[in-house]
Amino acid sequence: MASLTLKKNYRCVPSLEQFYTGGPFAVSSDGSFIACACDESIRIVDSSNASIRSTIDSDAEAHTALALSPDDKLLFSAGHSHQIRVWDLSTLNNVRSWKGHNSPVMAMACHVSGGLLATAGADGNVFVWDVDGGFCTHSFKGHKGVVSSIMFHPDPDKLLFFSGGADATVRVWDLLTKECLATFRKHESAVTSMAISEDGWILLTAGRDKVVNLWDLHDYGFKKTVLTYEVLEAVCTIRSGSPFASSLALFSQQSGKKASGSSEIHFITVGERGIVRIWNSERAVCLFEQKSSDITDSSDMDRGFTSAVMLPFDQGLLCVTADQQFLFYSPVEHPEEMFKLILSRRLVGYNEEIVDMKFLGEEEQFLAVATNLEQVRVYDLTAMSCSYVLAGHTETVLCLDTCVSSSGRTLIVTGSKDNNVRLWESESRCCVGVGVGHMGAVGAVAFSKKQKNFFVSGSSDRTLKVWSLDGLLDGVEQPLNLKAKAVVAAHDKDINCLAVAPNDSLVCSGSQDRTACIWRLPDLVSVVVLKGHKRGIWSVEFSPVEQCVITASGDKTIKIWSISDGSCLKTFEGHTSSVLRASFLTRGTQFVSCGADGLVKLWTVKTNECIATYDKHEDKVWALAIGKKTEMLATGGSDAVINLWYDCTSDDKEEAFRKEEEGVLKGQELENAVSDADYTKAIQIAFELRRPHKLFELFAELFRKREAENQMDKALNAIGKGEFRLLFEYVREWNTKPKLCHVAQFVLFRVFNILPPTEIIEIKGIGELLEGLIPYSHRHFSRIDRHVRSTFLLDYTLTGMSVIEPEINAKEREEDESLMHSDVKDTDDMILTENFDSEQKQTSEEPKESSKKRKSKKTKESSSKKVKGVAYTKVDAISLQA
Repeated sequence: MASLTLKKNYRCVPSLEQFYTGGPFAVSSDGSFIACACDESIRIVDSSNASIRSTIDSDAEAHTALALSPDDKLLFSAGHSHQIRVWDLSTLNNVRSWKGHNSPVMAMACHVSGGLLATAGADGNVFVWDVDGGFCTHSFKGHKGVVSSIMFHPDPDKLLFFSGGADATVRVWDLLTKECLATFRKHESAVTSMAISEDGWILLTAGRDKVVNLWDLHDYGFKKTVLTYEVLEAVCTIRSGSPFASSLALFSQQSGKKASGSSEIHFITVGERGIVRIWNSERAVCLFEQKSSDITDSSDMDRGFTSAVMLPFDQGLLCVTADQQFLFYSPVEHPEEMFKLILSRRLVGYNEEIVDMKFLGEEEQFLAVATNLEQVRVYDLTAMSCSYVLAGHTETVLCLDTCVSSSGRTLIVTGSKDNNVRLWESESRCCVGVGVGHMGAVGAVAFSKKQKNFFVSGSSDRTLKVWSLDGLLDGVEQPLNLKAKAVVAAHDKDINCLAVAPNDSLVCSGSQDRTACIWRLPDLVSVVVLKGHKRGIWSVEFSPVEQCVITASGDKTIKIWSISDGSCLKTFEGHTSSVLRASFLTRGTQFVSCGADGLVKLWTVKTNECIATYDKHEDKVWALAIGKKTEMLATGGSDAVINLWYDCTSDDKEEAFRKEEEGVLKGQELENAVSDADYTKAIQIAFELRRPHKLFELFAELFRKREAENQMDKALNAIGKGEFRLLFEYVREWNTKPKLCHVAQFVLFRVFNILPPTEIIEIKGIGELLEGLIPYSHRHFSRIDRHVRSTFLLDYTLTGMSVIEPEINAKEREEDESLMHSDVKDTDDMILTENFDSEQKQTSEEPKESSKKRKSKKTKESSSKKVKGVAYTKVDAISLQA
């Protein structure tokens, strides 16, 4: 048998995050992303897979209105602070802001040109602003209540503006004259939405009075009222040439209805019923109506659509629900139905607290998720779109489990606070069985692992029940009543978790009474009780290969127990709060755990070691699912975030091997560059390999060379801008050591010569790096100053010993030389004069000849010695300057 490869690391992919909590939203001009209000922030969400592109954090205020510029470069937002803010989506910076209304802004609209922004307030006023200047260009007053809907005319040549409010009126404003051209008063309730026909001359207004009114913009007269018998929230016109228009034309041909003329308008309405309906304006009839709503929330308060938008480039219709879901509809041809809308994509903006989830199907491409709702949402992992919703429980779903039966059917079992268990079939997406009998909330369910012909449920009524799947038929219209084969009073407190052994012979239950019990199936006979935890047990699971059980408890520990005698084999500590889930990996040699501390930990059983800890959740991690084939992980918790985890052990190993191979090649390339004295290339490679010691040797080599500034500058210019921070870190370390500081100062000097101060300031963390350089630099320069001052005593001593001359300047040196030459000349003149006098005296005083000759000889010798002494002293003197 091949040896098992232990997992060492998992890579987290945040797959589903909360991005919409209700309120305003704005769709981009190409439909690629949506700007959504999420609590006190704005999320930019990819409309294809619900991934969050970016997040804009505002000043802790809820947003009441959002709008995008036509080029999708600017985002406009307003909240309860009455501030209108303009955000640059490329940098996520607030480029300008100004105070708009004296009340909250309820609606926003941007002109087609992008230069004007209109805002409507709860005070009944409408202002039009210059986007670049932030000043008000128009002030429209006339509404007596909240202005709920505003719109510029889509044709830039028609300078018209429309506003509808809670006073049941619609007003038309002229942007040139700034006057109200007309007031429409046919509505009996608040106007919620407006739309313009394709030719630009018909205005459609929808309201909560359950009608759509059509107005002629030629003479601002009333045309028609279409009764919808539904409180409307949005109206959208269908553009000719779109898939909706093509499908409607085919529908009209097949139904035998001919078009009334070119003036007819097809439009879509959505409202409180949660269905999409398509209308014809000429006949005022409904052409299409959905048979059932795709909104599955059972509460009447949250039913219905709150808004709808026709997406550009024929991408379909986007409807937003009151329970924070984005539904994407597209028309398709259907052989049985002449016109049909399909739900192509469902993005869930807010999942609330995630309590349980399991992978679904043979290929594990789907994930069934139970949240604090009455439904179970099934997500497609490729697009993270909610494929379908299982609705039937009347209270919150607390637990679920999945399996693939022996007949190939994918089954889901759920337990709820309504005291019932329900069995679902994934293919038909309907409930096939209901189990009634528990007297408390069902908090744990578990399918059979081998036969797949039963499941076990545990409840807060402290009982276990075994439910048989025998007699389950395909294509059942009404759910069957499931029968319990065995019942036992298992614990003294609520049952939190269940697990069935791989061979279906045993079932283990964990309870709040701090014990776990192992029961023999199918008659639920007690085998052993596992005692040792100090708090309630939240998770149990059988080992896939060994005769042992793993339990996770609120006492912050994880224990592995022997089934034979109930003894504790191992205890694992590491979590700082309650451990809520623990499951085996790698054929029982490893396990993964998660807890109330928001941590996910990977453990090795043999060494009792936690080899990896991941902190990707901000709150309790209640749910943990493990794929049986790929051993992919999925975690979810109170932060409404679902994270997918992929085993990247082999990828990390390959990456490490590749880096090592590249390191060897780069190292050889570095040695070749050093041998060729190519310092520019050598320094660049040393930076890539992150070898500070080699880098110091290269800089030191350049420092020892004369006239190395050019090579140094060339080498530093080859370094990327992002690597200068790393260079400053290296220099800071070198500068702390006296033996290395001269090279550090040399590099620092050259860097300051190359980089301008503006670029140095932009380096991330440069302030901290310079603070580390300055004290040691002061110390080094102080030491040099002390050494220089110490040399003055030596100079003075050598000068006093006549070994060196005192330092004199050039002018004094010239004066000394001229004085020396004049002394020599005077001496020679004196000698000649004495010789001439002696000759004269020799003729006149011959008796004294001998004595005068001796005297002249002595004078001549002394003069000669004096000149020679001066010349000797000049030659042997040592100049201090030299």
